[in-house]
Amino acid sequence: MAAPIRNVETSDIEVATKLCSFVVDTANKAIEENGVFTVGFSGGSLAKFLCNGLPGRETDWSKWRIFFCDERHVPHDDPECTYTIYLTGLVKKVNMDEKNIFPLNPDISVEEAAEDYLKKIRTVFPGDSIPRFDMLLLGMGPDGHTCSLFPGHALLEESSKIIVPIKDSPKPPPNRVTMTYPIINNCSCAVFASCGASKAEMVQRVLEGKEENPLPAARVQPTNGKVYWFLDTAAASRLQSK
Repeated sequence: MAAPIRNVETSDIEVATKLCSFVVDTANKAIEENGVFTVGFSGGSLAKFLCNGLPGRETDWSKWRIFFCDERHVPHDDPECTYTIYLTGLVKKVNMDEKNIFPLNPDISVEEAAEDYLKKIRTVFPGDSIPRFDMLLLGMGPDGHTCSLFPGHALLEESSKIIVPIKDSPKPPPNRVTMTYPIINNCSCAVFASCGASKAEMVQRVLEGKEENPLPAARVQPTNGKVYWFLDTAAASRLQSK
């Protein structure tokens, strides 16, 4: 597996600009080659970067298919709902058809919501094989978690199911639906963006650590794809090689 590709910029503004350029370039290439761009989004600061930086870019939004790497099992009017952040901050801004973004159903149990979300993914990736997303845009928490895959959690070892519920998330809210490593590590391109000195230690542990039990973010290693990290100088400050 290839080593992660690092892009270090001077500020979070530069990180957001370069990240959005990379996303659109990847999207346009995928659309040209396959007629569609399949992408998984995450919440947190990544949502701010994308919602501020993607509108106005040159791309065929009708060819985008937006899913979520993980999502909180909360009503759509809850401020914690990642889907609504992107619906209002991106989809409506660029006049994308709302059928091209796939929300979690919060009106059924979290277990049923996970099954339902897999069915939604299968509308774009029919069949039984593991879907291969063009890009997964991932976040990393202060504990090194990514998606809703947390250090020491049993879901780190899930090897068959690709979309699963979690009811005991150590970060609230406890109920979520998340992708697992079989689908994450089947993507063509996994992307992280981290900014700020508070992320420096965890970035160093993920990218250069030799831990017996790798942190969840460090386990993102596509078998036939690449990992990109977009960092500002503060987040990259502890890396031995920039």
